[in-house]
Amino acid sequence: MAITSPEIDTLLSKTEQNPFLLCSVASKRACDINNMLRGQHLRVTAIQDFDDITTVVSGEDSISIAMQEINDDVLGFVQEDFDEAIRGSNTRVQQNS
Repeated sequence: MAITSPEIDTLLSKTEQNPFLLCSVASKRACDINNMLRGQHLRVTAIQDFDDITTVVSGEDSISIAMQEINDDVLGFVQEDFDEAIRGSNTRVQQNS
């Protein structure tokens, strides 16, 4: 699968040209979308035998939805939180060395 729309350069510009940050933000959102769809599916199947709602909603893969949300400025990140998480990760790696 290749990302053609939105363009990768546009997505990178929204995440400070940091491919790691782009992947982190998109994958976290994709997991949230999958969990939401899974929960919706379980609620619907508890009421009826066939889940036609989740099938319609989940027609597009969750990574594509997340990338489109980043492109549309619906999804972003807090710079300070990201910097703190990276500092914390680096500290743990240095302590394990």
